[in-house]
Amino acid sequence: MTDPAVLYDRLREETETVLIGNEQILRHITVAMLTRGHVLLEGVPGVAKTTIATLIANATDLQHSRVQMTPDLLPADITGTTVYHQRNGEFELQKGPVFTNLVIADEINRAPPKTQSALLEAMQEGQVSIEGSTLELPTPFTVVATMNPLEMEGTFKLPEAQRDRFQMKLVTEIPNSEDERAILDRFDANPTLDADSISQVISRDELLDARTVVPETHIEDSIKEYILAIVGATRDHRNVIHGASPRATIDLQNTAKAVARLNGREYVIPDDVKEMALPVLRHRLIMNSDAELSQITAEAVIEEILQSITPPGSDTDHSADVETAVGDGGTKRDSEWRPDRS
Repeated sequence: MTDPAVLYDRLREETETVLIGNEQILRHITVAMLTRGHVLLEGVPGVAKTTIATLIANATDLQHSRVQMTPDLLPADITGTTVYHQRNGEFELQKGPVFTNLVIADEINRAPPKTQSALLEAMQEGQVSIEGSTLELPTPFTVVATMNPLEMEGTFKLPEAQRDRFQMKLVTEIPNSEDERAILDRFDANPTLDADSISQVISRDELLDARTVVPETHIEDSIKEYILAIVGATRDHRNVIHGASPRATIDLQNTAKAVARLNGREYVIPDDVKEMALPVLRHRLIMNSDAELSQITAEAVIEEILQSITPPGSDTDHSADVETAVGDGGTKRDSEWRPDRS
């Protein structure tokens, strides 16, 4: 059985020959692939959003396609359609770029809502309906959609239903001066360096095998209650009109399990939930007008909620054990979160 932690280490080691300073993004996209999730990747132009997605595609044994989203793109351009051939008098199905393992939807907010919605059935059901016929999509199937937060002209806001189907929203930041210097040096030494410079290090079968491991991760009832408290607080917050959905609750639990596996554990600890709370919840909160006028962001609300809710087990000081638990499986803290096998 493939260990998700080993799979991630191989992916990280191979992609870091090109990628600098975005390890957390890579880590969380790996979490999404292990938990059948989809990712919304936001960042200003030039911060390697598309490159990250392409690197992951090239490092895995997965078929992938890139769709450049534009205002004139039609739903059939994504899902496919039937074409009449006059030569033989028959209709033939032409599948669209969605029929692959990894779809990179570049600048998704440039496509109109009708076209964005063409991805809804694919993302939720793993299937596509074309002129009355329902077709299954390949397994695994993951959508990584990039988005530019700066430009408003020629863009369309993602519908709420569309945002909620993204398991998480990740934000790529401008690199710090040290990382940017490393980028300069690397491209000075190899000007042709790009996503095609890496090799495949993970097979499709290994990824599918690793995905079967994550659901077996143990999670204590107290941590489930912790997840429910966090998500529930988003619905009652004074600055929020509409909080996170039950789908977000499930996503938070699933991603916390995957993070535990990447950290080499068979059980979830509260820190796993904390790590995934922001990526899973930030795009699902609808802020009220007062919050928008005061420039209070969804990220700020989530951070406030995490600070206000006491994690389970915090009545005992385990600060010295957290790093051990994350690094090598833990010692004293194991007794709290490990399943009772007696």
